[in-house]
Amino acid sequence: MLRTLGFIVSLLFMGIFFTSCQKEKKGDKMKESSDDEVFAHRREQMVVAQIESRGIKNPLILQAMKKVPRHLFVAADLQDVAYTDGPLPIGHEQTISQPYIVALMTELLNLKRGEKVLEIGTGSGYQAAVLAEICSQVYSIEIVEPLALKADETLKKLGYKNVEVKVGDGYQGWEEHAPFDGIILTAAPDHIPQPLYDQLKLGARMVLPIGNGNQELMVITKTPEGMKKETVIPVRFVRMTGEAETK
Repeated sequence: MLRTLGFIVSLLFMGIFFTSCQKEKKGDKMKESSDDEVFAHRREQMVVAQIESRGIKNPLILQAMKKVPRHLFVAADLQDVAYTDGPLPIGHEQTISQPYIVALMTELLNLKRGEKVLEIGTGSGYQAAVLAEICSQVYSIEIVEPLALKADETLKKLGYKNVEVKVGDGYQGWEEHAPFDGIILTAAPDHIPQPLYDQLKLGARMVLPIGNGNQELMVITKTPEGMKKETVIPVRFVRMTGEAETK
């Protein structure tokens, strides 16, 4: 009789424990769902207030920036401010660019569906994710190894199979995958890297900040007549390190 009572008590305890675990799991899922909705709403607001209002109209870019979860590309203590109008630190004296600058540089590339792009300066991986929503393949090079590994991990977790990240100096580009339909630099050299220009397809664009103190965002187009340069706006980016500093 005592054994029977003990068995019944054990079953009741297990049932209570199981129910409690189920409630906790359900609660966690509800919180995740609630957080997702909050961040999705903030992304919508970011696109309307910071990007569309400043003249970015390309529907591919607007759709991409509404979709890519910017908050997952920054540290947990910065996620609440991930959709504010400015850059944020990502460690190693690097930053994730202001959302508008990401959108502007992407628009200036003039990319289409199915194209292939090279990014110099993976950073957090956010710009690569935005590009991956538009292009068929993104190749990205990051000179700071911990950032490259972290970005690669984040991109894989989010399911981006069309982004390949490499640790290395981006000055020489990625010859084995050239030519590219577009090249984007997220760090500023003080001159146009010739190897990157050489890896552009004819008619393609390279978008980059140039300068030491005072920097300008520039669009470089490869034409049959040669290099065409266009200055867009003043900007401030971290300097491009490695071989770019010795040329």
